Amino acid sequence: MISFAYPHLLYLLLLLPLVAAIFCWARYSRRRKHARYGRQEVIENLMPEVSKYMPWVKMVLSLLVIAALVLMIARPRATGGLEPDASETKTSRGIEVMVCLDVSNSMLASSTDDDHGISRLQRAKHILEKLIDKMTNDKVGLIVFAGDAYTQLPITSDYISAKMFLNGITTDMVPTQGTAIGTALEMAMNSFTPNDDMGKAIVVITDGENFEDNAVEAAKRAASAGVQVDVIGLGTSHGARIPIGKGQYMINPMTGEEVITKHDEETATQIAKAGNGIYVNGGSNSAINAIDEKMDELEQGDFERKSFSPQSEQFPIFAFISLILLVIYSVTVTRKISWLKRYRFFTKEEGGNK
Repeated sequence: MISFAYPHLLYLLLLLPLVAAIFCWARYSRRRKHARYGRQEVIENLMPEVSKYMPWVKMVLSLLVIAALVLMIARPRATGGLEPDASETKTSRGIEVMVCLDVSNSMLASSTDDDHGISRLQRAKHILEKLIDKMTNDKVGLIVFAGDAYTQLPITSDYISAKMFLNGITTDMVPTQGTAIGTALEMAMNSFTPNDDMGKAIVVITDGENFEDNAVEAAKRAASAGVQVDVIGLGTSHGARIPIGKGQYMINPMTGEEVITKHDEETATQIAKAGNGIYVNGGSNSAINAIDEKMDELEQGDFERKSFSPQSEQFPIFAFISLILLVIYSVTVTRKISWLKRYRFFTKEEGGNK
């Protein structure tokens, strides 16, 4: 399976049809200009050194080089799939963790008091990646939420897939805005396996603003079912503006003033307390260790799993392809190779003679 470290760069491939269209238009315009001076056949005989093949070869090679370079900078990575010895089921001991990640627009705001600091969403991704790195035999799943909640990754022991899905999370994934933590908690509760022997935890990562449902009651229900609810808060009480691009920030249409989003630490703490978990501030260097230590208290249970081979970087392959194409472009287009002359590749006359 192929994935990309920077999938958004693949949008550059959309330029290829545009480049081809511009080339075709230029060729058509050139032929029309030539038509003013006589028939095309006569004009071609007057310019025997002009090849009708060369422009098309140059265009095709150019498009191939651009495509290969785009794929290279997007950093393709291959997952080898199941290991050869993975046909036999392996038994592991661990816990189940469902992560509920806030993807509301306020997560675009800075995680610090500086508007130009790292965004809350990027900080959340960093925390989750480090948290997954600490897992060895646990299962993990991912839910994103704003005004509603959606399962992004069902609970799995495949950490490679978890990181892949995590990398692609944006604030555009949930169409309705808000902070429906209660809905996300209920969905997480229904996402665990029926294995009662395994400890279960829900980790909520949010800036904790504008709660739209009774998240505290949902956390209490989770605790009653034996599920621990931990909360990682992002942002500060001072607040930050929400960027919308090009140096602009979100405006409240009712007041005409810039929206300042602040972290509601008090409510986040109440949710964690109701869920028999802990609250930590995501800006703290000890946040990840604190959550990891709290989850270590949960009882581990046996489950069956299959291991997957790690991802391997594939960009050297595309770099090599790009180099080969550039060499072909240079040799074929800029030099008159003798064996190509036999096919009138560079001229319209056999062997290049008039």
